[in-house]
Amino acid sequence: MAHLDADPVDEEDVTTAGEGADAEEDEQVVRKEQDKLRDFVKDLTGDDVKSGNWFEKLAAHALTTYVTKVNWAYFQERYAGVPADAIVDQRIKMASRYAALEGGLSASAYSAAVVATLGSAGGASPLTLPAAATTLLVDIAFTTQLQLRLAYDVAVLYRVPIDINDPEDLWKLIRVAFTIRSGEVVREGVLKAVPAVVRPLVRRFYGGAVLSVGRGLPVVGKYLLQRNVIKIGIPLVGVPLAVVLNRWTTLVAGRHAQSVFRSEARLVELAARLSKRSRHPASLIWVAWLVVKADGKISDDEAALMRHLLVAVLHDHQLVDDALGRVVDIQSDDVWLRLASEEGDLDDIKDAARVITECDGPLNAKEKAVLTQIEERCKDLE
Repeated sequence: MAHLDADPVDEEDVTTAGEGADAEEDEQVVRKEQDKLRDFVKDLTGDDVKSGNWFEKLAAHALTTYVTKVNWAYFQERYAGVPADAIVDQRIKMASRYAALEGGLSASAYSAAVVATLGSAGGASPLTLPAAATTLLVDIAFTTQLQLRLAYDVAVLYRVPIDINDPEDLWKLIRVAFTIRSGEVVREGVLKAVPAVVRPLVRRFYGGAVLSVGRGLPVVGKYLLQRNVIKIGIPLVGVPLAVVLNRWTTLVAGRHAQSVFRSEARLVELAARLSKRSRHPASLIWVAWLVVKADGKISDDEAALMRHLLVAVLHDHQLVDDALGRVVDIQSDDVWLRLASEEGDLDDIKDAARVITECDGPLNAKEKAVLTQIEERCKDLE
């Protein structure tokens, strides 16, 4: 089930619709949210649309109040005892249903004039758009808000901390919500989200100059504008394509969020387990960093595990090592000296080193070499 209203307290109608209600009730929920977003769109200017500022404003509109209400306790109250995977699955399906319904409602108002209108609208005064153009922006706002909140919900359900006031966390949420990868070409991202049956039409559409307006927008606004303009630019298939594309992109976004945040949740659990089991936390974090840096590259999983491990060690052992924070190139000799000063057997260190090397997949030759060195050093010190 996907939340639509800004204030979760007022979402009982959404909950009812998401749990077996008929299509008419679903439509009432969607229309109610469209009306709210239509008020939001009326406050945008032509410059907001062309510059991409609309996205920043919508993100604030969609998340600021929402995150103060939606947390782990909020979900526990409604889904007590239900595993996170099951809740996430239902929320993704419900979000895709709402997205598809909204796409069908919006597509009937689209026209080819929307692109030209977006290109010519400007000035600092409030934007006055014809009905079709307003509907386009409401549709973009609806799916954008829906997918942002869905990604946030998934993070909360897997207990992955997201602070929307932290630029790094916010950008991670945006990338996950809209399946944006570093360096990704917008066209490729859209094509991957479109079912195979309509890809030839989309490719042909992209071959023209109709999307030139979007090329001047910031990357996120450009991505979202292009993805939505497709739905109105292909003659004869506007309504069915809008339904399919809204549903499909929301499913893709939801499954992507599930994959990313479930993987990170696994790393959070792993970090907590390593910290709690460690009898030598001061050496653990140095060995962990030595392992992560073994091959000269740091994968996303390794970076996340290291970050969560430091948080866990601080929580469990009240330990912060400023010396490690100042290290640029970690030296194995410095780690061996730390291990030599430890008391008792170092089985926990050996076990942790092996688990950390495997966190992002099979070991490479350099990781195997460092792991062997750690195991031999620990054995010699026993």
